[in-house]
Amino acid sequence: MPIRGSEKVTAHYRLLLANAKTEKERALYLSRIEREQRLLDQLQNGFPGRIAA
Repeated sequence: MPIRGSEKVTAHYRLLLANAKTEKERALYLSRIEREQRLLDQLQNGFPGRIAA
């Protein structure tokens, strides 16, 4: 479920990026896409070093 949500967020930011009017907006959306991609990669690969409770 979290993976699907992260993919939806990324898709939304890509849409916003495509319609960005300024470089500041583009940079903002690109950084958010990169952050979401890192989080998605972590979710898909598990969290190494994480201790299960």
